[in-house]
Amino acid sequence: MRKAAFALLACLGLSACFGGAKVPDTLMTLSPAQARAAAATRTAGEGEAITVVVPTVPRELATLRVPVHQSDLAVAYLKNAQWVEMPANLFARLVSETVAATTGRVVLDPSQFTFDPGQRLTGTLQRFGLDATRMEAVAIYDAALARQGGGITTRRFEARVPIAAADAANVAPALNQAANQIATEVAAWVGGA
Repeated sequence: MRKAAFALLACLGLSACFGGAKVPDTLMTLSPAQARAAAATRTAGEGEAITVVVPTVPRELATLRVPVHQSDLAVAYLKNAQWVEMPANLFARLVSETVAATTGRVVLDPSQFTFDPGQRLTGTLQRFGLDATRMEAVAIYDAALARQGGGITTRRFEARVPIAAADAANVAPALNQAANQIATEVAAWVGGA
């Protein structure tokens, strides 16, 4: 009886996470185009590591749904499309993996930065969705790189990928491509800093 009650509560909790609406059959995620090799060991001296912080997002991205900009003043959400977790978290992990894979630097999660945060990469994921007027997946990331000794450098990264149709099957790979393009550019920027 207790197991059945627990299972029922778990299902209710899960439906609350997804707004009580029907969850799509497939959830969207991001996958890095470049990943670290297994068993690769890296060492960083004091101040040499980089900590990648989950970016802040506007309210339209503080959801599991995919925003669709129908104009500069109107936003809807893509039907039958949903992220597996918050897009800012997915984006931060993708950037972390790409920076680690392409620069050879030690990359830390914010929960580990108490060791020695080194440089801190943070920012705002301004756009991450569909531009319906141009039929493009759009990602815009305003990055800020804070050095351990002081000083901050900022830069805007933008990627646009054309899509054939406004559905999850077309938008998911296009957003993944846009995120990877930005992550590669961020890695090059951080690597030169």
